[in-house]
Amino acid sequence: MAGERIRVIVCDDHSVVAQGLAMVLGAQPDIEVVGVAGTMAAVCQLASSLRPDVVLMDYGLPDGDGVLAAAAIKAAQPTVHIVMLTSFLDEDVLVAAIEAGCSGYVTKHKGGDELTTAVRLAANGESLVSPDMLARLLPRLRRTQHGLGSDLTSREREVLDLLAEGASKEAIARRLFVSTNTVRNHIQNVLTKLGAHSRLEAVAVASREGLIHRS
Repeated sequence: MAGERIRVIVCDDHSVVAQGLAMVLGAQPDIEVVGVAGTMAAVCQLASSLRPDVVLMDYGLPDGDGVLAAAAIKAAQPTVHIVMLTSFLDEDVLVAAIEAGCSGYVTKHKGGDELTTAVRLAANGESLVSPDMLARLLPRLRRTQHGLGSDLTSREREVLDLLAEGASKEAIARRLFVSTNTVRNHIQNVLTKLGAHSRLEAVAVASREGLIHRS
């Protein structure tokens, strides 16, 4: 996304909070807030019409919840990155968010710098959950059918291992001596083969299926 502004939709059922978040993000030169919503119906409609790069999604919404909204948006637009916005870290919510294809979460008490960093990381396809936290959550994720990932190439497995370590696209490219575009293609192949909506979900699925090899 070099040279392009990150297009963001902010969804929070408290309009003052939503507008405050929009102001913080919109003040950044590389971020453009293209829409603000306060309900599940509204954010899904805005995402469909505006096609943002990132949705900052409140969990508690008056007509549903952020996980249901995230799943609906990802089903229609798999390339949209969704960051779950919560008042506090709830592992049940985080597990559900991962399964819905979210990139991770950020709590509302975080400062503006951390919020904008979370949006930038999500826009770049990076996970917002540490490998240690992911390892803690793995036993609670739904089981999938066995045999997933059997068609992964050796290079794709290398990429998976590095994703599990929390490596960025750029770091993986340096480690494997390839371009970031090549890494991006490998990651997309991994997502397709594992039936995952995000890198975070791909690592979760791969770990369950015994595909991760930690050094």
